[in-house]
Amino acid sequence: MSESVTPRLQSLYHDAIRSALTEKLGIANPMDIPRLDKIVINMGIGEAATDSKKVNSAIEEMTAIAGQKPVTTLASKSVAGFKLREGIPIGCKVTLRRARMYEFLDRLINVALPRVRDYRGASEKSFDGNGNYALGIKEQIVFPEIEYDKIDEVRGMDIVICTTAKDDEMAKALLAEFNMPFSDMNDS
Repeated sequence: MSESVTPRLQSLYHDAIRSALTEKLGIANPMDIPRLDKIVINMGIGEAATDSKKVNSAIEEMTAIAGQKPVTTLASKSVAGFKLREGIPIGCKVTLRRARMYEFLDRLINVALPRVRDYRGASEKSFDGNGNYALGIKEQIVFPEIEYDKIDEVRGMDIVICTTAKDDEMAKALLAEFNMPFSDMNDS
């Protein structure tokens, strides 16, 4: 990916979404308009305590999905019940910013989420109160970069979309402008 090409969603944000949010939310100061800050993708590998090859395959898969190499997360405590020792690899995570973040969000919304089986939309209850949105995916195979025949195991991942919004309503308005498929959860 060349850095000179602006991602589609980044252009959309600057050309249309900023003005739409200014109007919708009644924001006077342009610096108060909510924007995407970063996207953090985390993949925990429970079996990594007994098989180190699983960490390597998870790192390869996440590199293909995110477009950059993830860092390995290590166990902070020893837990005998899980056969876990302090300092052994138990997962991987990656933080996306700028162009890669917009590219990933575009693929997540337009390619990966529609491929999830029995998908009814993103939950509107997954905001944290500070304008960040968390989403869990049960299978990494919904991303087109993953070849089904080459995976050793189906793994899930957590995706956290961090915004500069001050509250959940502003963050929801921002993600809705990016066409995040929220479910109609009017019933409690």
